[in-house]
Amino acid sequence: MRTHVVLPADLVKEVDRVVGTRKRSRFVEEAIREHLRREALSAALGESAGVLTDEDYPEWDSPEQVSTWVRQSRRGDTERLERQLGPTQA
Repeated sequence: MRTHVVLPADLVKEVDRVVGTRKRSRFVEEAIREHLRREALSAALGESAGVLTDEDYPEWDSPEQVSTWVRQSRRGDTERLERQLGPTQA
């Protein structure tokens, strides 16, 4: 689809300097897609803020407890993999 977008001349010159005039549309497309991805991620983070409460996850009360929780979780992952694939070699 073609569309008309007005951009400042200095911005177009910089894009052309970086990617060339023949790749301008592709560059703008990729920039818009990346910006939309970031906006969607920001919206998702905003919507999910506060979903996890301290009461729901007491194992996250302190950095030490979080470290213990992570180690136990990783150990469980390793044990599951070893049951499925056999012992791993370190």
